[in-house]
Amino acid sequence: MGIIARTTLFIGLAVLCLGTSGMAQERSALIEQGKQLFFKQGCYGCHTIGKVGTPIGPDLSHVGAHYALPYLTGWLRDPASQKRTAHMPKIDLAEDEIQALAACLSSLR
Repeated sequence: MGIIARTTLFIGLAVLCLGTSGMAQERSALIEQGKQLFFKQGCYGCHTIGKVGTPIGPDLSHVGAHYALPYLTGWLRDPASQKRTAHMPKIDLAEDEIQALAACLSSLR
């Protein structure tokens, strides 16, 4: 491999790593925002995560291991659209709040 090819490869890998690092930071910020929303929206009034919350609804401690991000996003938009017999009411959330809360829930493994 010539020096130009190696240089191009190195630059490409550096850009890829920097982009990945930025995406990881954005995801971490989104997850943190979702954690805050869990309390702000009162989700803990019906759900538990670990030892925090009230065990009326399902325990969400490992929900991310069972459901993919798109499913969780759809659930937060309209629970009845995912499961007709859902006891969870549709909560008035902005799209960015839905994305943050879904990211938080999907991180729970």
